[in-house]
Amino acid sequence: MTLMRWQRPEINPWFSMEPLGRLQDEINRLFDATLPEWSAFPRLMGAWGPALDLFEDKDNLVAKVELPGMKKEDIEVSLHEGTLTVAGERKADDQFKDAEAHRLERFYGRFQRSVALPVPVNADAVKASYTDGVLTVILPKAEEAKPKQIAVSVGA
Repeated sequence: MTLMRWQRPEINPWFSMEPLGRLQDEINRLFDATLPEWSAFPRLMGAWGPALDLFEDKDNLVAKVELPGMKKEDIEVSLHEGTLTVAGERKADDQFKDAEAHRLERFYGRFQRSVALPVPVNADAVKASYTDGVLTVILPKAEEAKPKQIAVSVGA
């Protein structure tokens, strides 16, 4: 019987883990993506959703939605079980329906954006306004969601 010293097997130069490494890098990049990078996702899927910002101060939540070129009659705002929904339809210009298009980047058609509200709001006092293509929805916080000031007494 002959003993041979162990040697590391040679890796076939045609077999490489590089494609799997690139795939893993892409998956990691996807999960590390920031929220603004995901905002383009509806566009990639052929749908559109207007940009929406949600702010909170001590008394209100304020939602601002970009809806340029829309008529207020084409915008629907609803509040149901702590979720604000803005929906509507942006219609294409009939003026250019017979024209040859060289570039089309604006989105038309139905849209719907919903956002879960972080605190309870007083649904009866919600107000919405539409100025210069921006929808502003003011949602007053419910009393139980507002911060309370508690007086501290000195013990005797």
